[in-house]
Parts: sequence; C-alpha cells; structure tokens
Amino acid sequence: MPDSAAHPADHPLRAALNDELHARPHLRVETPSRLTHVAWLADPAEAAADLDRLAGLCARHGTAAPGPEDRHGQMPVGDRLLRWERHAEFVTVTVLAPGPGDGGWSALTPELEEWTAGIAGGRLAALHLRVEADTEPRHGPESLAALFPGGQLAGSVVNGGDALAWTDFHVGEDGCSRMLVRDVALTPARTGRLVQRLLEIETYRMMALLGLPDARALTPALSEMEARLAAIVERTAAAGSTAEEHALLDRLTLLAAEVEAAAGRTRFRFGATAAYAALVERRLQELREERIPGLPRIGVFLERRFGPAVRTCEAARRRLAELAEGVGRAGAMLRTRVDVQLAEQNAELLRSMEARARAQLRIQEAVEGLSVVAITYYLIGLLKVVAEGLPALGLHLDHHLLAAGAVPLVLGAAWVGLRRLRRALKAD
Repeated sequence: MPDSAAHPADHPLRAALNDELHARPHLRVETPSRLTHVAWLADPAEAAADLDRLAGLCARHGTAAPGPEDRHGQMPVGDRLLRWERHAEFVTVTVLAPGPGDGGWSALTPELEEWTAGIAGGRLAALHLRVEADTEPRHGPESLAALFPGGQLAGSVVNGGDALAWTDFHVGEDGCSRMLVRDVALTPARTGRLVQRLLEIETYRMMALLGLPDARALTPALSEMEARLAAIVERTAAAGSTAEEHALLDRLTLLAAEVEAAAGRTRFRFGATAAYAALVERRLQELREERIPGLPRIGVFLERRFGPAVRTCEAARRRLAELAEGVGRAGAMLRTRVDVQLAEQNAELLRSMEARARAQLRIQEAVEGLSVVAITYYLIGLLKVVAEGLPALGLHLDHHLLAAGAVPLVLGAAWVGLRRLRRALKAD
C-alpha cells in the first residue's frame, strides 16, 4: 500500500492522551550535583501573574515562554537547569546545578532566589538535595550531625545498595530542608529517578498533611454532634406525643444540615490526603530501602510521624461518615414514628367521618319518612279540595270517604317516588 493511502482521522484527544505517558520526564543528574526544589500552592487568582513572571525569566535567557495550557517544561538559566511543573493543587520548580559548587546546599543563583521569592502562592515545601560521589570520605555520626544539625536523622541504603540517602525533614534557617544522596553505582538516569522520588516524597507528604488541621479542628465538633445525636435518639425512645416527636425531628434536621456542611468542607481535603499519602507510600516502596546501622530508615521515620497524621485525617473522615449514617438512621426512625402517629390520626378521623356519615344517613332516612308524610298530607288536602268541588259538576261523592281511601295510595306513591329519586342521585 502506498504511503499516501488514506488513514482514519485521529480522535481530537489522541495526541494529548498519548503524550501523557511522556509527561514529567525525570532529570538526568550527574554526580556531583546540587538541586533546590520548591513547591507552592497554586492560586488561581495569581496563575496569570506567575505565568508572566516565568515568561519574563524565559525571555531574559532566550527561551520560549510556556503557554497557558503547558503543564511542565524546563529551561537553562546560565549553568543551571530550571524545571517547572503545574499540578492540580500546586506548582513545583526544581533547579539543578551540576558540580560540587562551593560545598553549600542551595542550587539557586541570586537571580533565581529573587525570582522564587516573588512566588504568589504560599510556599509549602522547599528542599536542598545534594548528590555526592562515593569517592568522598564516608560520613560518620559527627559529619552527619554537622550536615543535619536540626533534628533526628533518618537514612537508608536505596536502589538495591547502589546509593545511600539521609535526611532529617527539618526546616533550616533558610526555610529549606535537606537531603543528601551518595552515589555508589548509579547512572545519571537512575540518579535522576531516585532524586525525583525523594523530591516527590517531600512534596506529597506536605500536601497530604494539609488535611491534618481540618481533622484537628473537626474533632471537637464531631464529639459535640455525636453527643447531640445520642441525646436525640434517647429522647426519641421516650417521646410520648406527636408534638415532641416533631420537635426532635426539627433538631435532627438541623444536625443533619451541620453534618452535611462539615462533610462538604472537608470531603475534598480528606480525599486528597488519602491520595497523596498513597503516593508517598508508593514512592517509599520504589526506594527499596535497607537499613543503615544506627539510623532509622526514611520510611520508618515517616511511618512513626507521618502515618499517625494521615490516620487522624482518615479517622475524622470515617467518624463524619458514620455520624451521617447515624443521623440518617435516626431520621428514618423518627419519620417512621411520626408516620405511624399520622396513620393512627387518619384512621381515627376516618372512623369519625364514618360515624358522622351513618348519623347523617339515619337523619336523612328520618327526613325522608317525614317528607313522605308531609307530601301525603298536602296531596290529600288537595284531593279534598277537588272532591268538595265535585257537586258543582253534578257529582255527589263523600269527600271524607274519598280522602280516607286515597291516603294509602298517595302515601305509597310518595314513598316509591322518593326511593327512585334517591337511587337516581346515587347513580349519578
């Protein structure tokens, strides 16, 4: 078949979906190197301003500016390489400076320090990571204490023994935490993947912990709402009147609104915490950690401190869900009791209406009887008047006898007429 043969038209999203596999490629990191990684919460109101600032930096260094739809990119800044990424909730910038430098930690130049200082969103994570060769002297407790003076140190043998990593997760005086990686037998590509995992652990753990303040603030409110629900359920069992049950239902409705409002405020944040925590766990597994004698592994260190915080968020989310279910069950129970009361009231009303209908029927039958008598009386009176006028026509009849004989006939005719009239009305 010739190359010019027609092909089916591509789906409009094919290119974007295919390129997603190649999004966020890891850096190639030579040994030795220094990296500075900054993550800040994305502010939709400042997104255009941040993009303009990045475009200005690109223009100063002769690089094409990113477009509004671009999610990641990298550019040279002098002898540095700057990489930026936009995520759903945050933005990251990583600066790579090859070489040992002057022995310091930061990879930022004065220009980049000024540029990062103007970031609109609140800085959530900032990290200096240094990659050193295994040809340098091995670190002992004293040298590690000098490199990480801020807190308890954690370290691991990673990547099947091809590297070592240390950190204390402590924020230093410059606002950044530190990580040290010793390259034992890594290639630049593998070093880049290892560095990316470590940077993501730092970023994702901070994003996950954003749910902790919400969980702590929600805990007292949950206890108070649980106590209110228990009181409502207890009063429901002892309620003796429909008015009291309606009052309890009003209280329960108000409680349900408060629970739903709390769930709406925290649903996204608690869900994000669980998702970010899962990413941290996945990145820790990819490190393939082994223990360095005398130090806790990085994963163990995080499990002791990061794990409880994540479980606090999960416990708050679970308590809120269980409270909502409890409110729903209590509401169903109360509504059932109110419905039963209403059904009994309706049944009583129907019985009362039936009694009134029977009474009305008896009254109607009595009225019909009286009506028959009244009609007969008036008809007999008319007949007597007619009979009294017959002598004038030459007919001589005893009008008293005629009236007496006509009474049964007139009475029967009136009764039959009224019965037929009632049947006709019922048929209509």
